[in-house]
Amino acid sequence: MVHSIAAAREGAQNSAYLDDTYLEQVDTRVIALGETDGTPWAAVEHCLFHPQGGGQPADRGWLEDAEIVPVRDRESGLVVATAAEDGSLPSLAVGERVRARIDLPTRMRHAALHTAGHLVEAVGRAQGWEMVGSIHFPGQARIEFQAPPAGARLADPDGREEVTVALRAAVAAAVADDLPVSARYLPDGRRVVRLDALHSAPCGGTHVRSLGDLADVVLPTLKVKKGRIRVSYTATHRSC
Repeated sequence: MVHSIAAAREGAQNSAYLDDTYLEQVDTRVIALGETDGTPWAAVEHCLFHPQGGGQPADRGWLEDAEIVPVRDRESGLVVATAAEDGSLPSLAVGERVRARIDLPTRMRHAALHTAGHLVEAVGRAQGWEMVGSIHFPGQARIEFQAPPAGARLADPDGREEVTVALRAAVAAAVADDLPVSARYLPDGRRVVRLDALHSAPCGGTHVRSLGDLADVVLPTLKVKKGRIRVSYTATHRSC
């Protein structure tokens, strides 16, 4: 999919990666050029690239034919494109039209993992647990909760497996119901992601359209260590 984006006010950046998870390519323009610690970067008006953050890895992307790595520049606050390892940025000028593109299958894997993480958080909270940490990287995805003071069921392997079975059933039911996933902005500017009426949380990540897009959601038996419950998980996008 290719969208040509009309010019917005000078220097403004549109976070396209939050507006449409499935948008693969845009024609946009360069709004800023700079460098950080000697590394040159370019920022585009209609930013298609999700930078690493919020427990989610960065997108793989390209400006024209040059592979880039998106990062958030601390000074400007812009999401900027830096050259991938052993690569370089194309020669660009502010105001120049440029084509931005992402690796959509990678984006969809990240979005599926992030959405599944919210779902795992939701079913954990239904157990009365409080989330204290999360990561949505492939091969490392997990949600950590504070273990309740009276966690007798979690003290032995059979109890942990029993609770995990309940979590798996709740996750499977939500996916089977194909609950819609949506996002809205609060008056204070925070973006809140909702899994229908099941769960909502502030989030700056990419997400699937509905839970029915999730496939192969697997929860190994949870672990309890140092007062924390760790629920690891895997998930893919149904079309990947």
